[in-house]
Amino acid sequence: MSTDWHLRQAARVLHGGGIVAHATEAVFGLACDPLNPRALDRLLSLKARTAGKGLILIGAESEQVLRYASLSSVVNLAAILASWPGPVSWVLPARAGLDARLTGGRQSVALRVTAHTQAAGLCRIFGGALVSTSANLTGHRPARTELSVRRRFRLSVDYILSGQVEGHRNPSQIRDALSGRILRNA
Repeated sequence: MSTDWHLRQAARVLHGGGIVAHATEAVFGLACDPLNPRALDRLLSLKARTAGKGLILIGAESEQVLRYASLSSVVNLAAILASWPGPVSWVLPARAGLDARLTGGRQSVALRVTAHTQAAGLCRIFGGALVSTSANLTGHRPARTELSVRRRFRLSVDYILSGQVEGHRNPSQIRDALSGRILRNA
């Protein structure tokens, strides 16, 4: 079966409210539709993660993720766009009405345009941004291999997209878009 077939199958699962495990630049992620409240609840429960932490959204292109942001107060948009695609997630002001599970109850949301070929392909076929959070229980090390994901989540996720991480040692750097401050270093 072709890779495109697997990406289409994973996108169907996501559109149906499911959770998909997939490779990213540094670790395997757990993805869901950011506009599906039941999928968000299920993802948080699966990770034993509190809603107050917020979630990162990834996209294949900046347009997919920036629709979740309010850009009126962002003065360094060119620097943000220049860092994408790549392993930098930016915390930007959230657009009004965004689900508190995505923002952690704050007025901001974390966004990244992924450089991982397969993860970007999944966003393209899905047709928009996806929640992508590390494949681990809160407080445990993230899965870096498909086998590790299968051992930890085989009965909990709806689809495991075969793939490999692209060699980054740490998850993406997280930066504040308004101050430029590094919140998590890669």
